[in-house]
Amino acid sequence: MSGAIAADLSPRSYRQAETFLSQLDQDWARHIATIGPCRHESRPAREPYEALVRAIAYQQLHAKAGDAILGRLLALYPDVFFPAPEQILKTKPDVQKACGFSATKLETIRGIAQATMDGVVPSLEDARCLPDAALIERLTSLRGVGRWTVEMFLIYSLERSDILPVDDFGVRAGYGRLKRLDKAPSPRQMREIGEAWSPFRTVAAWYLWRLPAR
Repeated sequence: MSGAIAADLSPRSYRQAETFLSQLDQDWARHIATIGPCRHESRPAREPYEALVRAIAYQQLHAKAGDAILGRLLALYPDVFFPAPEQILKTKPDVQKACGFSATKLETIRGIAQATMDGVVPSLEDARCLPDAALIERLTSLRGVGRWTVEMFLIYSLERSDILPVDDFGVRAGYGRLKRLDKAPSPRQMREIGEAWSPFRTVAAWYLWRLPAR
């Protein structure tokens, strides 16, 4: 690998993003002034394998339910902070399913573990050197891993600063409330609208997630 892809979610970058977005129009300026400085928190030490497993565990669940299910899974491996792919695969599926996973989710998690051992899921060091599009294409090839899941990995683990998860309803609904629209834009519309926010689309998403419901 030639070197890490630029990823800047530093406090300085946040301030630049806030200024940039505030200058777009009065709606953005008013919202950012109301919310205050961006306080996005990333988790850059997590390996892609762990980040993906965690994301799948929480998929389509409230945070408390996700915490409970993931907690029961981790309790199966008390001697480690997070189970290695080999440990996941050596454990009987019925034991893991008893933690509260659906059959589909468990199949996806075990598939991620196998793909990690096969080298499809890269190490954190290698992932840092791959462009956004390459990682999205590579990881969405895994059964049950969608674009949104990979984008959360790009935002929270790789600290990529120009990611707009247009499939996230919270982002689209937030924009609808920001602009007082009758309905939220479609993912395709959101992608087109968001082009104007580059290279700060991650921070834009953070602010859109914080639009209060009407």
